[in-house]
Order: sequence, then structure tokens, then C-alpha cells
Amino acid sequence: MGLFDFIRGQFIEVIEWLDDRGILVYRFPAYDNAIKMGAKLIVRESQAAIFVNEGQIADVFGPGTYTLSTQNLPVLTALNSWKHAFNSPFKSDVIFLNMTTFTDQKWGTTNPVIMRDPEFGMIRMRGFGNYSFRVQDPVVFLRDIFGTKKEFTTAGITGFLKAAVVSGISDLVGEARIPVLDLASSYDELGRMAAEKLQPNFAAIGLALTNVTIENLSLPPEVEQMIDRKSSMNIAGNLDQYMKYQTAEALREAANKPGGSAAGTGAELGAGMAMGQMMGQMFQQMNSQQQPGSAPGTAASAGQGSAPGAAGQGSAAQDQGQTAGGKKFCSECGSRLNESAKFCSECGSKI
Repeated sequence: MGLFDFIRGQFIEVIEWLDDRGILVYRFPAYDNAIKMGAKLIVRESQAAIFVNEGQIADVFGPGTYTLSTQNLPVLTALNSWKHAFNSPFKSDVIFLNMTTFTDQKWGTTNPVIMRDPEFGMIRMRGFGNYSFRVQDPVVFLRDIFGTKKEFTTAGITGFLKAAVVSGISDLVGEARIPVLDLASSYDELGRMAAEKLQPNFAAIGLALTNVTIENLSLPPEVEQMIDRKSSMNIAGNLDQYMKYQTAEALREAANKPGGSAAGTGAELGAGMAMGQMMGQMFQQMNSQQQPGSAPGTAASAGQGSAPGAAGQGSAAQDQGQTAGGKKFCSECGSRLNESAKFCSECGSKI
């Protein structure tokens, strides 16, 4: 084998690239950029190959197997003005582009976005989700983004894309003026609208935004705590019944305490009942005050018929919880009490 045959054998004969995860663009390594005329070029599905001659894009190949010749390289042939010696090597950069869809690219707000909500007024909102993209125009992407690097991964562009997605979604949510409490029912619609809104920005650099997903839009923790409290009050509904339920639950827990005595349980029972009655009386008085022309309060009605001087509630004996006849009455509502009682069974006042 002669020297020429040895040199010719050193030139690249098969040009191919197996995709590596996360790599968008890959420059095929060739010593001194010398490629043998007649070499095989293998471009797999979801790939594109670009020939760059002396810094100028010469040819673009889609999926398939090609034999590099003047027939398959019309532009490169014209640039080099090949008239003969078709087996001569040529120098050119071969760049592969990954045309698959890159999924699960994360986006999220670095700082809260200030917005105006119809119900809560000015609020600060955070959000996060993911998006997907792919290379749509290899020539535009190669010219505007890749440059002269050896390879280009998704990490090199996701920061730029994330900022564009966050900006677009923030603007979209602000323009939609959807109340915070109704945002969860509009995630899918907002995602589709965001993809349409951001498509021109991606197309300008040769990419296509295939999907945008909004996983969550949330408020600051302190605002969420206030919403939880308000929802708890709405769920409670009838506060009187809720207090009775809470009292019963407290008594059940007290009775199940290890080492709890009967006397202690009885004391807790009395205190719980008194507290529940007092709270119920307080809510009844509040309701009667809010309704004009309502019937007299429980205190007046409870005082009638209990004792001759109970309805007045003005004597010194009643203020001290006693009557002249030795009978015991509540100084708050005038109800008759047992002599051994420590709390009023009607209003819950301490004797």
C-alpha cells in the first residue's frame, strides 16, 4: 500500500452520532476537519446534520444514509468548485442537532410576583411547573445560539428559556384577572394560552415550545394561614353546636387520660358544661342585639317566676347571689340555684 493510500485511509469514512441525553448540538470530531469524499453519513430519526464549510452553512441533511459525493453535496460542491478528483478529501465541520422533544424542563418564580386580586386586593404570588421544547429550525438555532462550541446541552439555554416562561405566565395571569380562589380550575387553560403566547419568542431562536404545565400557583404562607382560618370558621357553621361538640370531645379525651380520677373528670365536666353554656348565652345575646325589636333576653325571661324578687335583679341580696329568704339566685340572670352550685346552670356564670 502506497503512502497516498495510507493517508487516504486516515480520513473519516463513517460519520454518525448516537444521541447523548441532554445534548442539543454536537460537533463531529474529525482530525483537521478532513472528510473523505465517498464517506457514509448516517443521520438517525430525530436528528439533523449540517455541513459548515469555512464558517458558512453549506448543506443540511435530514434522517437517512448518504454517500458524500458531488451529487449529495450540491452547495458544498459549488463552494469548492470541484470539477474532477471526486475522491479527494474535503474539509468541513459536521454538526448534528438533536430534534427530539426535551421534556420536564422546570420553571418557577425566583421571587414572588405582585398582583392585584379582585377579592384579596394586592397579593404576592409564587408559581412553578414544567415545559417542553424542541429544535424547530436547525439553521436558525445553529446561527443564533450554538456558535462555534463543540457541543451544546440543555443546561446552556434553560436559564434563558425559564426566564421567558416565567415572564410570560406572570403577564398572562395578571391580564386574566382570575381570582386566586378560582386559579386551580384554570391551570390547563392558562398553560395552553402561555404556550401560544410564548411561541414567537421560541421561534425567533429556532425552537418550538411544545407544552407548558402549571403545577401550582400559591400565596405566601401567612396569607394561606388566614384563608385556612376563614374556611375553618365557615365549616364550623353553627358556633353554638360547634362549642358543644368541642366540649364533648374534650371530655372524652379527659376521661381517656391515664390515671385520671373520677373527681378530676367530674370537675372538668362541670367546667366544660359551664363554658359551653356561657358561650352559647353570649352568642344568643349578640344575636338579639343585632335584631331590632327582638324579645327580651334570656336573662329577663329566666328571672320570671323563679322567685318574688328575682325579676328585678336590683336588690343588694341578689347582687350577692342570695335572697332574704335564704334561697340562692344567680346575680347575672336571676335563675334559682342549688345551694351547693358553683356555676349557674342557665348562663354559666361563676357563683
